[in-house]
Amino acid sequence: MEREVEPEPEPWDRFKDWLHSICVVTFDLELGQALEVIYPGDAILSNVEKINICYLAFPDSNSSNAQDANFHFRIRRILGDVRPCRKQLIEKSPSSFPFDPHYLYGFVHFRQCKDPKIHRGYFQKSIVLMTTLPLFSLFYSVTARIAEHFFENGEAAIEAACHHIDTWLQPSVGKTLELPLLGSIITCRIPAASDLPYDFRMDGYVELSDHTANNKLFRPDFATPILSQIYHLQLIWELVLLGEPLLIIAPTPAISASLVQSIVALISPLRVVNDFRPYFTIHDSEFKEYSSKSRNPPRVILGVTNPFFTKALDHWPHILKIAENTGEKDESHKPRKNWSSSRTLDIPPGLYTQYKPFLSRDKSLAKKLLKTTQESQKISILQRHFLELTQSFMIPMERYLSSLMPLKKEMTPFKGIPSSRPFSMDDFLSSLDTIGGPSLTCGTKGDWSGLYRKFISCANFGGWLSMRARDVSTQLKTHYVEALCSADFCSQTLSTKHNVEIVDLVLRIRERIIELGSTESSENRKKLVRQIVKILSNVDEDLKQLLMSNCSLREILV
Repeated sequence: MEREVEPEPEPWDRFKDWLHSICVVTFDLELGQALEVIYPGDAILSNVEKINICYLAFPDSNSSNAQDANFHFRIRRILGDVRPCRKQLIEKSPSSFPFDPHYLYGFVHFRQCKDPKIHRGYFQKSIVLMTTLPLFSLFYSVTARIAEHFFENGEAAIEAACHHIDTWLQPSVGKTLELPLLGSIITCRIPAASDLPYDFRMDGYVELSDHTANNKLFRPDFATPILSQIYHLQLIWELVLLGEPLLIIAPTPAISASLVQSIVALISPLRVVNDFRPYFTIHDSEFKEYSSKSRNPPRVILGVTNPFFTKALDHWPHILKIAENTGEKDESHKPRKNWSSSRTLDIPPGLYTQYKPFLSRDKSLAKKLLKTTQESQKISILQRHFLELTQSFMIPMERYLSSLMPLKKEMTPFKGIPSSRPFSMDDFLSSLDTIGGPSLTCGTKGDWSGLYRKFISCANFGGWLSMRARDVSTQLKTHYVEALCSADFCSQTLSTKHNVEIVDLVLRIRERIIELGSTESSENRKKLVRQIVKILSNVDEDLKQLLMSNCSLREILV
């Protein structure tokens, strides 16, 4: 039998599997920030998206320093389509993978340098890669590489980069991919859901190496900003877990983006369901929505740099102000309660909140981090600590959810797939006395029951329960197929059933076969087909003719 040859991909298909577009944004004396060019030319961006990209492509504060800056942002998307390869990516990647088809990430390389030929005296331009894929280390490196060649060779470098990306294999988890780009090879591995949890990387879910000795990969700093906040991280973990609004005021877009993304990752393997913006400006189309004082602040984690936000968002309940030098730790071990922006914009760095945490602060984390000198070890300690804390929080909920599932012995081929019992907060809290709470698996003490009650009412719980409901449904279907495959549909068994029950049984088996796919050659599919054949051979002729009148059933048996 000849192997089926896969069709050649259409032009730009592989490019679109990885990126939405590559934009060049420049500063025009008359227009301000302007979109100079976009590749490919047919990439669809609304006017609102174009305006947002233009303003987010530049730092939101004045600086006369000649410098390059790398950072990323996230914007709402008008069209939320999902390419087929990305569906598989979502299904097989870690549950905390921050992918959402309704949002686009922008990876920016901004250049500012003195140029006496320009009236303002400075050349300002940004290269922006737009994508739905949150592969931070990869796209920071790709953006920096394209920008390096663009500023030397012009638009021809972007065209060449687009053609190289269009040759890349589709993004897939757990496989090492070699990605050619402008004279070098980037090796990339996207983690899979089956990877060990401690292999999780806060800095971008991807491993990189470059085979060209002369080129160095640009790596974003996802360590320094988060480590500067060690005394506040457990409280911030609670705020993120409960989906509370959090404003982060940072000195630069790079620090803002790094800190927001690291904070979002604190509750891994849980996924943050609410919106988060690694970098946000006063020109954003949603600024009015976020700054309105006539309603409660939206449940968003917002990273900003413009001092104007000090006054504009002073009604937000939780504000984290970052010091100019992020290497300096905030020595105010306790959060400050009063945020008074009325007199001055020069607010001291620190965490401003009146939130009373449910858990006692675990001082062991700060002690471990202060004893360690290597930054890589510090990040490893930090990730492990919060992974264990989140898992300790989730384990009782996972156990309770498992107890709601019907037993295998309750499944019978002659009835439909049984459903799980609904989640009850009161029953769950009662079960803590039986199965033990999180304090058994971690050393953190406090009002765990109060934290659970608050968590149940937030979007992160709804997102987790929805995801687990899909997992449970898949698991129940698997058990049900096993029950159908192992059942003995002999004439003696069928003689005790009404014709209606037998018809329902055959239709349920047919439905499972269709779900397994027409080209599926799995053993279970073959077993189910044999079960239908056996049933047909053990019923009377009238019933057999009735069943065979079903077109889709005849197609299955052909």
